[in-house]
Amino acid sequence: MSNRCSSISYSTIFRAKYDFDTKVSTSLLNQEAGNYCVTDGCFGQSEAGVRTIEVFSANTTIIVYRGKIMKCLYYLAPTLASTRTISDDLHAIGVKDWFIHVISNDEAGLKKERIHSSNYIETLDFLRTGLLGAYIGFCVGMFAAFLIMATRVFGPNVSVVAYFSVILIATFFGGWLGVLLGTGMENKKLSQFHEAIQNGQYLFLIYARKGKGKTIKAMMRDRHPESEYAATDEHFMTPFSDVVRRKHVASQ
Repeated sequence: MSNRCSSISYSTIFRAKYDFDTKVSTSLLNQEAGNYCVTDGCFGQSEAGVRTIEVFSANTTIIVYRGKIMKCLYYLAPTLASTRTISDDLHAIGVKDWFIHVISNDEAGLKKERIHSSNYIETLDFLRTGLLGAYIGFCVGMFAAFLIMATRVFGPNVSVVAYFSVILIATFFGGWLGVLLGTGMENKKLSQFHEAIQNGQYLFLIYARKGKGKTIKAMMRDRHPESEYAATDEHFMTPFSDVVRRKHVASQ
């Protein structure tokens, strides 16, 4: 096992972020250059701080990095020209387009300047309302199935499959209805920035990988004092987390 970490290929075939509350059993670890090499993917006792995994090509070996999970940094830029230079400077420090999303009413300007704009998941609320709708539908389905079972309105020989079908149909219907409602609603996380966007400002959503957050903040502070460090979303993967706008934005 001692040579596995040094011999694996570092051509990444899959990369993902998970908020682990677990660590790998110490008997399975080989510490090398500050990382842990795991050969069988078995996770054991709890330990705070293990947050990131990357899967590499050699026998799907997993490297588990110590550090904080990826965060989403919110910055407001006043003009399209400032947005263009911020985007260029982010590229210069190694932040790829995939991790830079800009929300603005000026979609034509973003397209003209070839600035990576946001997606529907970031701007609309259908993911949150869809999940809520599915949960409500599930509860309604459970109640309906229990009511049918208790009253025997369809007779005593109703199969278990029928009860599960009632629950499943209600869950899907609730989720579908929630998605429909959410497509007409602004993402809940943008409520703090609605007025700024309507007033013509440009909202950056910068997904900072492990170790990049401080670099991004330092660059923005030094090169773009006109921008506003507005918020940090540490749980951007869940649509139910709140994003609170910073009050003291001067201290970045």
